[in-house]
Amino acid sequence: MAAIRAGSVVAIPTDTVYGLAALPTDRGAIARLVELKGRDVEQPIAVLFDSIAEVGPHLRQRHAVDRLASFWPGALTAVVEASSESGLVAPVIASEGTIGIRKPDDQVARAVIRGCGGLLAVSSANRHGEAPATSAEEVQAMFGEELLILDGGPRRGGVASTVIDLTAEPPKVLREGEIAALRVLAALREDSA
Repeated sequence: MAAIRAGSVVAIPTDTVYGLAALPTDRGAIARLVELKGRDVEQPIAVLFDSIAEVGPHLRQRHAVDRLASFWPGALTAVVEASSESGLVAPVIASEGTIGIRKPDDQVARAVIRGCGGLLAVSSANRHGEAPATSAEEVQAMFGEELLILDGGPRRGGVASTVIDLTAEPPKVLREGEIAALRVLAALREDSA
């Protein structure tokens, strides 16, 4: 955690795969994360959080995510409008002013997130276009000795998170994933009725 707080990128376990984690407010760390992955600097990076209380101040309308509380922790990413005063840097905040947020279902990941202030920018630990790493050994094979890795044992891999865009009306499914999008949309409809 100290390395992340000091501006490094660290590989951490999540509930599905290993992720490259950095402070979402540190422009240099985010640039390093993008460089490690070899991806387009415009491609958004999700923010993983431990509690709504921590991520709430970074959102334009916190109540939008309150409606999803029953799905978290879990494999659901919500795209919402970011606060103009959030302090989060691009590409954590997309060019449209949105942010993707998720609460992972993993105690180790959430402990790291808590220890780093409650929010981390995290992207799967892989080079762009390759399969995400599901073990510390796979991360090391991809990125070498210079990348710090928190070894949390093997990850289950599997299906990516479902992504729902809450900035659209009605909410729009951007990616079908582990949680059935129809369940999420039904819950959102119930809450708005």
